Amino acid sequence: MPRYKLTIEYDGTPYYGWQRQDRLASVQQSIEEAMQKFAQHDVSVFAAGRTDTGVHALGQVIHVDLERDWKPEKVQEATNGLLKLEGHPICAIDVAKVDENFDARFSAVQRHYRYRIINRIAPLTVELDRAWWIRFPLNVEAMNDAAQALVGHHDFTTFRSTDCQAKSPMRTVDLLEVRRVNETEIEIIAKARSFLHNQIRSFAGSLKLVGDGKWTKQDLVNVRDALDRKRCGPVAPACGLYLTRVDYPDSV
Repeated sequence: MPRYKLTIEYDGTPYYGWQRQDRLASVQQSIEEAMQKFAQHDVSVFAAGRTDTGVHALGQVIHVDLERDWKPEKVQEATNGLLKLEGHPICAIDVAKVDENFDARFSAVQRHYRYRIINRIAPLTVELDRAWWIRFPLNVEAMNDAAQALVGHHDFTTFRSTDCQAKSPMRTVDLLEVRRVNETEIEIIAKARSFLHNQIRSFAGSLKLVGDGKWTKQDLVNVRDALDRKRCGPVAPACGLYLTRVDYPDSV
């Protein structure tokens, strides 16, 4: 069966996360139902990462096996047309035929995320459900300096959801930067081969405490080394998180 790699963009607001669930809307089910209509057979799609309820994607990657040898552009056109017809804020921005050994999850070598904060007095309107609104000023420089304590290979038990199913809390974070985009927007950029459940949102909530002066960098280090989920800062809202890109070996 021909295998296809699709790069997917979606607004996660209407969905209870990526993963298919009984009686709850999910991104996975929406894509599968659309593809089944034109493929005329049962379809299962597999993603590079399972985003949570309300989390968005600009560059999620999935793979799917289809019985017919479709042209990639036809797969893209049919998938997008059926998703739009059903009113889903999901689209395939790229489709390519790949080797049968390609796996969206296990072939990935790097995952990129962005967390968006709107830092202003006025509440959000256009950006509602697209970013975390924080009314009081944040010290971006202090946040970025503290973030470097979370870069590298660590036991991230403190920043791991109690529901996390990963076998180990050990992860290597290759990049974690906090930077100002403009007068009101702040973004946190994270890059690693893989992340634990809620890890980036836990990072964002803890770094916010540094930004508003409640924690110092040393406080964050102490929290990291405590290996205690109860010591973590508040988990930031899902609406600010975006899966922006997934990298694969050059041969893929």
